[in-house]
Amino acid sequence: MTRPFRFGVVAPIMTDLPTWRDSVRRIAGHGYSTLLVPDFPLTQPAPAATLATVAATTDLRVGTWVYASPFRAPWLTAWESHSLSVLTEGRFEMGIGTGRPGIEDELRDKGISDVPSPSARLAQIRETVARLRDLDGPDLHTPVAMAVFGPKARALAAEVADTVTFVLGGQPRDEVARLAADFRATSDAELALAVPAVGDTVAPHMAPPGTDPAAWRAADAMTVLPEDPAAAIEEIQRRREENGFSYFVIGAHVADQFAPVVAKLAGQ
Repeated sequence: MTRPFRFGVVAPIMTDLPTWRDSVRRIAGHGYSTLLVPDFPLTQPAPAATLATVAATTDLRVGTWVYASPFRAPWLTAWESHSLSVLTEGRFEMGIGTGRPGIEDELRDKGISDVPSPSARLAQIRETVARLRDLDGPDLHTPVAMAVFGPKARALAAEVADTVTFVLGGQPRDEVARLAADFRATSDAELALAVPAVGDTVAPHMAPPGTDPAAWRAADAMTVLPEDPAAAIEEIQRRREENGFSYFVIGAHVADQFAPVVAKLAGQ
């Protein structure tokens, strides 16, 4: 099945609020489907408050990119997500994963001494989704997007997720193609591709500090797109045709310059 293209923007608050709000309004005007915020506790306003603000002032879908499962009890993440789904009238998408590299130290710094293992974090995701489904009931379905890489995470995503994105860095195209093909053999979930780098710029909160887009290009990685809109359009079409990726997520820092790509492809 060929899914229509859609495009999301990760938009942390990196400026004063009026400037950020202006950026959000431009993103909505450019035809992006979804505005997403990262889960970096105490460095950003909380995701729920931020997304509720966006949903109240635009017609964008909103979502987390992504909740780190060990930061909150499963019932709390589920309650917050269900609440956002209700308050946005179905425009919220719960993105969730086990946490970025190094999260163990971050958890200890925040007073969580009993750091859950990777398998325990996956169990937290399973419980979160189960509780969310209970809260949604028969009349509401909050979409779940999972960020995954390892085989256990991919297997869980095939069971519970509506959208799946692979946690990638500089892996070459053929490796990512194998991941996508293997996953598509077990699930018809929407495949999303997070693209932290467009040209030579890297989005805040989408890749580690010091990321080198030139090295990614040399490796033929899928985490980078050309700066030229025509070349980007061609590459995005290739990735859907060859690998099934239909949902592309970029950083807010390039949302304006990427607008011609969205205008050409969104909904096709």
